Amino acid sequence: MRKSYNKKSLIADLSNQTGLSANYSKKLFEDYIQIIIDNICDGELKIKNFGVFKVLKKAERIGRNPKTNKEYLIKSRKSLSFKPSKKLIEYLND
Repeated sequence: MRKSYNKKSLIADLSNQTGLSANYSKKLFEDYIQIIIDNICDGELKIKNFGVFKVLKKAERIGRNPKTNKEYLIKSRKSLSFKPSKKLIEYLND
């Protein structure tokens, strides 16, 4: 089992497991990822028996370099959060 995947290896696995061509698997994979991204941008995406993706809005704040104690402004930004479903956690723990 691999510990990390890249896009190319995921597409190859999809093609091998489904018997579809590599080009068709690539198109399916890219379309699926785009659907997920579009729905996450709306604020929240729930995938049953998998988990919930949420966009968190982080406020502007003051940061400090611990070495020099120099302060600087950290701009506001968006961050992505994922909370796995209970079924996914159970599957991973079994």
